Amino acid sequence: MKTKNNIAPVLKIEALTKSFENNHVLKGFSMEMYQGENLVIMGKSGSGKSVMIKCLVGLIQPDSGIIEIMGKQISTLSNQELNHLRTEIGFLFQGSALYDSMTVRENLEFPLRKHKRNQKDIQFLVEETLDSVGLLNAINLMPEELSGGMKRRVALARALILKPKIIIYDEPTTGLDPITAKEIIQLMREIQQHYKTSSLIITHDIDCARVISNRMILLIDGMNYAEGTFQELLNSKDKKIQAFFK
Repeated sequence: MKTKNNIAPVLKIEALTKSFENNHVLKGFSMEMYQGENLVIMGKSGSGKSVMIKCLVGLIQPDSGIIEIMGKQISTLSNQELNHLRTEIGFLFQGSALYDSMTVRENLEFPLRKHKRNQKDIQFLVEETLDSVGLLNAINLMPEELSGGMKRRVALARALILKPKIIIYDEPTTGLDPITAKEIIQLMREIQQHYKTSSLIITHDIDCARVISNRMILLIDGMNYAEGTFQELLNSKDKKIQAFFK
């Protein structure tokens, strides 16, 4: 396995392809993400970001290519093994995707109950995780009583509740006002430092990418067209790369 400074990647995608009839979405996309890294992937609408994520978590099957998560090739795993691996991955859905009929507490309890935790552990983890995103006082509220920023924080708490090693953020600042977006970005940084997570961040928000990324990948024409730090890509003379920063 290829390594960086003798450290194996926690996530590796190699030559991933996926087509839907004549629509060739991914055309050999490859990437690696390392422990403790905030890796941002940017691409225009329809570039294949969502398809890549769905392949990554096993919701759809790629046509070809290799996906390894923490050294395990997901195509070789049984359903039970894949479900266990998913507990190591937190997912912040675009738009938060909270259950409207459940309180904040119940939204966070849901993934814990699926894994048969006892009630004492569940209560402790829910309160601890809500406190880490600054919303312990909202524990008994319904989603309709929350602002957009509060919903995003609760969704982030739910992504953290099983203490995953990897968090996938799907457009974490979409639909938020600039001030709330900055608060969510800062919270993402604090979570990385506190939980020592590796984060894959899908975004079109250039300010989010600038602040949060250790490294960036530009997904263009179904491939990893360019990667580097924000400043390296910003300084590129390539017109396709420049288009992201205008």
